[in-house]
This record gives sequence, structure tokens and C-alpha cells, in this order.
Amino acid sequence: MASVHYRACNLCEAMCGVRIEYEGNKVLSIRGDEEDPFSRGHICPKATALQALYEDPDRLRQPMRRRDGQWEPISWDEALDAAAKGLHEVQQRHGTSAVGVYLGNPNVHNTGSLLMASLFVRSLKTKHRYSATSVDQLPHMLVAYWMFGHQLLLPVPDLDRTQYFLVLGANPIASNGSLMTAPDVRGRIDALKARGGRMVVVDPRRTETAERADEHVFITPGTDALLLLALLHEVMKSPRTVPPFVDGLEVITSLVKQYPPERVAAATGVSADTIRRIAKDFTAAKSAVAYGRMGTSVQAFGSLCAWLISVLNLVTGNFDRPGGAMFPSPVFDPRTLPKALSGGRGSHGRWKSRVRGLPETGGELPVATLAEDILTPGEGRIRAMVTLAGNPVLSTPNGRQLDTAFAGLEFMVAIDPYLNETTRHAHLILPPPSPLEREHYDIAFHLLSVRNTTRYARALFDKGPNARHDWEILLGLGKRLEALRGLSLQRRLTWAALERLGPSGMLDLGLRLGPRGGLRGLSLKKVEKAVHGIDLGPLEPVLPGALQSKGRRVELAPKQLLADLARLEATLTVSTPPAGLMLINRRHLRDNNSWLHNAPKLVSGAPRCTLLVHPEDAQALGLAAGDRARVRSRVGEVVVPVELTASMMKGVVSLPHGYGHGREGVRLQVAAAHAGESVNDLTDELAIDALSGNAAFSAVRVEVSRA
Repeated sequence: MASVHYRACNLCEAMCGVRIEYEGNKVLSIRGDEEDPFSRGHICPKATALQALYEDPDRLRQPMRRRDGQWEPISWDEALDAAAKGLHEVQQRHGTSAVGVYLGNPNVHNTGSLLMASLFVRSLKTKHRYSATSVDQLPHMLVAYWMFGHQLLLPVPDLDRTQYFLVLGANPIASNGSLMTAPDVRGRIDALKARGGRMVVVDPRRTETAERADEHVFITPGTDALLLLALLHEVMKSPRTVPPFVDGLEVITSLVKQYPPERVAAATGVSADTIRRIAKDFTAAKSAVAYGRMGTSVQAFGSLCAWLISVLNLVTGNFDRPGGAMFPSPVFDPRTLPKALSGGRGSHGRWKSRVRGLPETGGELPVATLAEDILTPGEGRIRAMVTLAGNPVLSTPNGRQLDTAFAGLEFMVAIDPYLNETTRHAHLILPPPSPLEREHYDIAFHLLSVRNTTRYARALFDKGPNARHDWEILLGLGKRLEALRGLSLQRRLTWAALERLGPSGMLDLGLRLGPRGGLRGLSLKKVEKAVHGIDLGPLEPVLPGALQSKGRRVELAPKQLLADLARLEATLTVSTPPAGLMLINRRHLRDNNSWLHNAPKLVSGAPRCTLLVHPEDAQALGLAAGDRARVRSRVGEVVVPVELTASMMKGVVSLPHGYGHGREGVRLQVAAAHAGESVNDLTDELAIDALSGNAAFSAVRVEVSRA
């Protein structure tokens, strides 16, 4: 007889509630949970991948060892012992920082990994720590640290109450939000327009979100910071006041006088009249919020963009108030966890990468430096790697260089359920179970939610006696590694306590000790009992109390960001732009970076790995729809089919992120049949946001020709 299981889908940021009908260990159907107070029955096509991941015949179900080029299964004890021994021996020969570690995007969707990974990383005692953060949201986190005192104090749009939504370099209808957890973005945008509100999208491509906007404005890739300065120039013409806990208004007032709309119009491709009109409408709206995402983050001025967006929201009175940019109040708040679990408030520049000298941020080095820190001889060179749920060969810049670097490692351990483009280089693969075989609580995305809610679900299916959860693998590996160094009694007790508590015990403690916990408040049992989730209401003003800066003050003009303006200013003096076209990336609703392409339903239909080209550019290049084009950058080239569309700004072309599954040694049958080409075989590891070190995937100069 069929039963029903309720949980949140944990394949993207939206936290959509799902209703899973199952019988025994078989999934019968996955539908939206209409009683979920947040998602209200909405799901996107990705939800079906929960079943696909569980049933996938390519998913590894026991540890694998590579010997003489062949893979063989081994036991868990043998695998964990061998992994710890291999890492320990490399550190004994070459020093603790001879081991590097990379954490991929799926970790943020995994409760156990989020709670335990930082403990394991600390046990490695290496400064070579990397993650998907530095190919994604690192500028937002660095700016939050400097402005608000904590890298996880990330303001989000109060989408359900705003009257004017200014979207820069973001496509939330395809991404389901991104640093803005908002299930059914399309429905929420329709509601915005129904209440008389307005949405304006600024993007080099007329995206799915732009198609639904009241207005779409093309912008030259990588120039959003100039546009924001010009908007502020217009806004600051009238006297502005800010809350008493905000410092630096005078500095901003003086600064933006240098950027009238006429000065940036040619560089941005946005007319002075359009800039003035947007500034006027934004200021006049009853409530307004500016929101920037990947297009503003993964560019050479990502940190400046994140900063200026918050400045625009703040000086127009649209900060920490309904309809503006606000801070969620999660009931389980990782910002209150001990530093060993959370990483602390943030940091910048405590150490630097060994080759280019790029600064750490939040305890990590930019992943754009990873390959060179493996390949460049000398003291501190990386000789071994641990990857956790990551595929950096496809998801980080100059993937072919990283491919070469991984192939030459002395030792590599991958904690991953697949033999993919990265893990094929490992000596050991330690596979965790699928999402439906583990408990789930969205630790990260309640921090980014447009409404305060909470929800927890136990695992739907038992993982079985021969499987280990990610957190169990991490604890087992960390404990063994420290034992080889001589495990103290205190550390032995720490590992034992964590094993007993597990993620559910830590969640229960966090909920009980949180702002809504206590004897009569929330506990894990109470949250679990509410199978559809608990609605805790709209976002509420929390400043200055939530600030973690000195004196609980907002720093409107951090000195590091002011200094970086000189680099932006230099772009206005370039008389002749570089030759070639500008490459930007994109995503599709059924894509999620590189890790869902083995789900048959999600890759069905027309091929999506195409080069989008404006018809006039195609004509000049002698290209027609369906032709194969050769795209070449400084670091490499790919050959891809051409798709003509007026949705692209002239002079700009686009490839999707996450493809390139045609490499040898990969066991992903469905993905290999829809391999496509990796945009990161073109992106340049030397192109970064100089302040944060975040990869600059946008505005890559390329030459395009008929293949």
C-alpha cells in the first residue's frame, strides 16, 4: 500500500515542499506539496531528480579504489584507513599544506555536510582550502563582512512586498532565486505586477526573467558597477538621510558626483536618459529593492557591484524595511554557532596563495589559484587533494589546466557518489547515499529566504548497513587522520560526541537554544511534526541588533572598496576596446551546475549546450543557425552548435554552465550522451575580481569562427 512522505526538495535554493508517494523502497510520484505555506504546491522540473538520483544505476554504492588504472570495490574500513594513511604520508613528506581540499556546491544542500565539513577541513591543518564559493557568491560575503560585520549577513529582496524590483545580472525564474530563496519566482513576480508594482531587468541577455519584466535594458557585460554609480549620482542629487547607526554617507555623497550618467553611458551601453529614468522611478516608488546576482558577482568588479547595490538600497531608504532589502531571521542560525562549526564572522588577507599572492577570504583561497598551486614547483606545493561533492574540472576557470593538475597528484580522495570528470583522478572514491536516504534541514537557505519559515524531514529510505552518510565519512576520516598524528583525549572525546549527536542532535540543540526555542518554543521534534513546514511570517526589521560589526554600525564606505574604485575608473579611459566578442554564461531551469545531467528527464528535449549569437553578429561571422562554431579564448577552444537569437546583446555570446561530460574515464551514461562542451574550457583563471579573488566568468573575450 502506498505511503506519503513530505520534505523540502534540496536540489536548489528554493526549498520547495514536495509530496512523495512511495511503496516499500520504490518512489511512485513526486509532486508539489500544496499545504507547504512557503512554496504552496510549486515545484520545478528538478524535483524529479530526487527519484533519479536515488535510482541511478551509475551512482556508486560502495568505496572504490583505483589500482593500475582500474577501479575495484573495497570495504569502508579499508577505504577510510587507506585515505587517512595516504593524506598523512603526503603531509609527513611535504608539510601540512601539501594537502588541498575543495568543497562543491551540493554541500550547501546537505545538512550533515554543512554541520561537519568545517570540522574535517580544520583537521587537515592546511591553508589550501577552496570551495565553489569563489566561483559564485564570494563578493557578496566579503562585502557583508565589511559592511555588516558578518559574511553571512546577506540582505535579500522582500519580493512579496516590494513595488519596484530592479534586477541586475540575475535570472531568478531560471535559478529559483539564488541568494534569494523564493519558490515560484514567476508567481511572485506576477503578484508584484498585480499589485501595481514594476520590475526592470538589466542584463546582456533577454533572459526568462527579462521576458516577464516591465522593461529590459541591455548592458555591456562587466560594467554594472559603473551603472550603479551613475544611478547613485542621480539619487544623491537630493539630500539623503540614513539611520543613525550608518557611517559614511558623506563619503558616498562626494564619491558619486564623479559619475554622471553621460560619463558611463558609452561604456555600459545604457543611455543617460534611461539611467536617469530608472533612478527617478526607483526613488519615487513606495518601496523598491535592487538585486544583483551571478552576472554582477562573477565579473572583474563583483565586490564593487555587491557593495553599490546595498548602498543604493540603503541611501534610498529601502533597507531593513518591508519591500526593500531585508535580513531573514532563521530559527536555526549558523551565525551563532561556534567558530569551529561556522567559520566565524569572516576574514580577509590572513594568508595568501603561494603563486599569485591572492588573499584568503573567510578561511578559503580563490579556486582560480588551485591549478597553479598544484603545478608550480616549490615549497608549499599541493601534492594531494580531497574533494567533497565537487566537480571543479567543469565548474572552475580553465578546467583543462585543472584536469592536468589533478592527473599529476600523488594522492587524491573524493567523497562523491559518482565517477565524474574530477573524481576519475582520485585514488579513492568514498560515496555517500542519495538525498532521499538522509535527513534534511535547510541550514543555509533559511538565511536567504524571502519569508521566515522552518521545516525538517527524516530520511525517506534507509541508507542500508553498507552505506555511510557524508558526515559519517568526514568524521571517520578526520578521526583517523588525527589518530595517525597522535590523538589527544580531548580530541577523541570531541569526535565521539559528534558521532553520538549527529546532525539531528546538533539541529535540536540549535533550535532549542535559538530565539524561538526553549521549553515552550521550537525543538526538532516540534518542527518535524509539522510535516508541511511552519510559517513564521514575513521578514521583519532587525537592525541594528543583528549587526555584528564594532558598535553594531553599518559601514557604508569601507576603505578597501573605496580603494578598488581606481581599477574601475581605469576602464573609462580605455580608448579602443579589445577585439572579439564577449562571452557570458547562463543556466536553464532544468540544469543545476554539472550535477544533474545524469537524470534522463532533465536532459531530454532539444540540446541546450548551444552558443547564443545575435543574428547580426552571426551574419558578420558567416554563421547560420545550426552551424558549428569554433570559440577560442586565451586558454582554449571548443566547438559548439550555433543558436541565433535577438535575445543577446550585439557583441555578446553565451554558453551554458556545467556541461562538458565527454572526457574519458567518466561513468555517467546519460550525461555522456548529452555531453556538450564546458564553458570553463574557455574561462580564464587569470580573470578575477581582484578584491575578492572570485572568478570572473563574465565578459571573457573570445574569437568566434565557423568550425
